[in-house]
Amino acid sequence: MRDIPTKDVSRILKRIEALAEEPGAEGRIKLSARERYRVRQGLYRIVYEIREEVLIVHVVKS
Repeated sequence: MRDIPTKDVSRILKRIEALAEEPGAEGRIKLSARERYRVRQGLYRIVYEIREEVLIVHVVKS
């Protein structure tokens, strides 16, 4: 996340913290056959999955 502007990193981290509390976030879209979802945060997509009660997150610029 080094290449992402600081203001965007702050927003992304807040969104990830919210996902840790409630993974069934508003606006989430289910991806593929696995338990993988995505939500948008500004110009970025947060792709996440839950494995054995662990939240795994990927941030992708769209």
